[in-house]
Amino acid sequence: MHLVDDDTNELWVFGYGSLMWRPGFDFIDCALAWVHGYHRALCIYSHVHRGTPQSPGLVLGLDHGGSCQGVVFRIASSKREETIAYLRERELVTSVYLEKFVTLRLNDGSRKRA
Repeated sequence: MHLVDDDTNELWVFGYGSLMWRPGFDFIDCALAWVHGYHRALCIYSHVHRGTPQSPGLVLGLDHGGSCQGVVFRIASSKREETIAYLRERELVTSVYLEKFVTLRLNDGSRKRA
C-alpha cells in the first residue's frame, strides 16, 4: 500500500497485491501504474493473512530493485480519512508494512508522487 498525495487533497492509493482486485474502499477512478525501484516479492511472513502463529505463511511485499506494476486508486477528498483508517486497519496489522511516498508512473505516462 502506498498513499499518494496531491494539491487537491485527494488521496491516491497504489495497490500491488490483493488491493488490485479487492480494494474494499470507494474510489473515483483507477488506472494501471508502475513503481520503479521496488519489485513484488513473497518476502513477508504473516500469521494474519496466511498461515498460523506456529507456521506463518508468505505474503507479498515490495523489495528493493526492479519495478512493480499495480493499480492506483483515486480517492475523493471527502473519503480521505476514512480510507486511510481502513487501509491501516487492513494492511498494517502486524507493522511490517510502511506507509511510504514514492513516484509512480501511470499508463498514460504521467507521474504522481506516492
